[in-house]
Amino acid sequence: MKTFGDWLASPWRRSLLAALAGALPVFAFPAPSLWWFAYVALVPWILLTRSAPTGRRAVYDGWFGGLGFMLAVHSWLVPSLSVFIVVIAGLLGVLWAPWGWLVRRFLGGVPSPRRGAAALLVLPSGWLMVELVRSWQGLGGPWGLLGSTQWQVEPALRLASVGGVWLLSFLVVAVNVAVAVLVSVREVRVPAVAGLVATAAATSAAWVWSPRPDVDGSVRIAVVQPGVIAGDDSGVRRFDREEQLTRQLAGRHVDLIAWGESSVGFDLAKRPDLARRIAALSKETGADILVNVDAERSDKPGIYKSSILVGPKGLTGDRYDKMRLVPFGEYIPFRSLLGWATSVGKAAGVDRRHGTEQVVMSVGHGLRVGPLICFETAFPDMSRHLAQDGADVLLAQSSTSSFQNSWAPEQHATLAALRAAETGRPVVHATLTGVSAVYGPSGERIGSWLGTGASTTRVYDVPLAHGITPYVRYGDWPVQGSLLILALVYAGEGMRAFRLRRTAPRPLVPPARTVHESPARPGR
Repeated sequence: MKTFGDWLASPWRRSLLAALAGALPVFAFPAPSLWWFAYVALVPWILLTRSAPTGRRAVYDGWFGGLGFMLAVHSWLVPSLSVFIVVIAGLLGVLWAPWGWLVRRFLGGVPSPRRGAAALLVLPSGWLMVELVRSWQGLGGPWGLLGSTQWQVEPALRLASVGGVWLLSFLVVAVNVAVAVLVSVREVRVPAVAGLVATAAATSAAWVWSPRPDVDGSVRIAVVQPGVIAGDDSGVRRFDREEQLTRQLAGRHVDLIAWGESSVGFDLAKRPDLARRIAALSKETGADILVNVDAERSDKPGIYKSSILVGPKGLTGDRYDKMRLVPFGEYIPFRSLLGWATSVGKAAGVDRRHGTEQVVMSVGHGLRVGPLICFETAFPDMSRHLAQDGADVLLAQSSTSSFQNSWAPEQHATLAALRAAETGRPVVHATLTGVSAVYGPSGERIGSWLGTGASTTRVYDVPLAHGITPYVRYGDWPVQGSLLILALVYAGEGMRAFRLRRTAPRPLVPPARTVHESPARPGR
C-alpha cells in the first residue's frame, strides 16, 4: 500500500502541492480578508519544504510555492495578461528558492533547539528579503506583502507605525515558523513557544509605548466617484458626470475635492475649455479640485498621468507626474523583447512616461497635500517621504475599473490604511469606480467605503495629526536588521564549509595514474 510519502516522491506531484500551499495566504488578503489566517497560512508550505529529501528539492519547493503565491495574489491580472501572468509568476517565484533552502537547512530532519531558535529569526529575514527584492518597481512593486493582510487589526497598525509593513511581515512569518515547529518537531517546542511569547510581548510593548498621533484639527475632503463609464466617448461622458457630481458639493463647506485617476482624458493646456469648467466648479464649491490627467502633454513628448490642482482662477501650477508606473499595465519593460504581451492580453500599447520627483501641494486653508497615483500607495517609502516633506494629508488617486469583479479594488483600498498608520497622516483613497476609502492618522477607517457599484460623492471629516512616527524617523530598520541576520548566516555557512574542507581526511590510497603514464613504464 502506497503512503503519502510515496505519493510525494513524484517531483511533479510535489511541485503541484508546493504551488497549492504557496497560494493559501491569498485568503488572508481582501476581499476574503481572513486576517487571522495569515498567522498559519505558511505552515503547510513550511512543513512540505522541511521534509524535502535534498537541499535541491527544497529549492524547488520554495520556487513552486512562490509561483503559487504570486499567481494567487495577482489572479485579478489574468484578464489583462492572460497566460503571460504564469510566465511572470514563474520568474518571480524563483525569489523564494533560497528561502526554501533556508527552511530545510534550519528545520529539516530533527533540528537542535539552537537551530530551531535561529529559524525564528532567519526564516522571517529570508522572507523579508524576497519582499524587498520584488518590491522593486521594475518587478511589479510591493503588491501582496504579507504584512498588509493586517490592515484592519489595531495592534498591527500600531506596530506599522514603528517598523512599517516590513515589521508586520517579519512577525507574521515568525509566528508561522513557530506554529510549524510546534506541530512537527517536539524537540524544538520550547524555542517555538518562546518565540510566540516574544511576538506577543513585542506587540504589547508597541501597543503601550509607541506614540499615538495627536489629532490637532480636521479638514473636510470630498471624493467624487463617477462609476464605470464605457464606450468610445467615455472620456467626455465621464467628465460630464464628474462635473454634475461636483456641482452637488456647493454649500457643503469642503476644503478640497478629489477626483480619481484618469478622471480627465485630455491635456488641460490643449483644452482650456475644460480647465475653465473645472475652475468654475472650484469657484462654485469654494474648494480647490485635484484632478488627474491621463493624456499626451503639450509641453513635452509622451503620455503622462498627472495630479493637477485647479482653483477658482484656473490651473494653480501645482502638478505631480506619476513616478512609478505599473509594468505591462502602463508600460512594457524591454518592449523589444516582451512586446508580444500585447497580443495575448491587455498590456499597454503605448508606454507612458514617468515623473522625476514627489510634490507637496498647498491647496488653501493652510492644507498641504501629498498626491500619490494608483499603485504608488503600495510603496511605503513614497508616503514616508511625503510625510517628511510636510504633507498634512496623503491623497491617492486610483482606478481599478478593469478589475471591477475581482479582489483588486478591495486589496488596493486597504493599502492606504497601512500607509496612514506608518506615517501618522490621514490617507484619502479616491477612485473612479471604487473602492474609495479614507483612513485616519492611526490607520482607522473614517466613514464608509464607496463600493464598486457607487456613482456619487461623499464628504469626509478627516482628522489631522502632525507628529513623527518611529517609522518615518528611522525608516526600514526591520529590512536592515534582516540583511544583517542573513549576512551572519551565510558568513557562518562559509566558515563551516571552509572548516570541513580543512579537516577532511586525506585519501589512504595512492593517487590514480594520469593518462600520460604507462603501467609497464611508470612515468611515461
